Amino acid sequence: MIANALSAPKPQDASIVSKAAVRAAERLGIPVQLFATIIGVSEATVSRMKKGDFPLDRDRNAFQLSLLFVRLYHSLDAIVGGDQAAAASWLKSPNTALGNRPIDAVQSIAGLMNVIDYLDSRRAPL
Repeated sequence: MIANALSAPKPQDASIVSKAAVRAAERLGIPVQLFATIIGVSEATVSRMKKGDFPLDRDRNAFQLSLLFVRLYHSLDAIVGGDQAAAASWLKSPNTALGNRPIDAVQSIAGLMNVIDYLDSRRAPL
């Protein structure tokens, strides 16, 4: 009984993830249309997310991609010590290890995962 209560989805989770993803995109200077592409929704959906009118559905890909995007943001933020300008610049700069600009890579699921793996490896070197 307790395990079910702990694992049951909470209604506010979708709203929290939606707000966190939108805030991360804003702090990284990512335009609405590009953020919509990254999480696989329309620009209108992102606009509704920004207003708080559209919490993402936990069972949809956009929710999972938003979680990954927030993870990317937190990893990058930790590496740059909270410097939003440095984080935004890093996203838009060519990266030889990734073979692309990170902002271009994150527009696919595989690229998003690759950038997260890269950032995680930089946060915790062996």
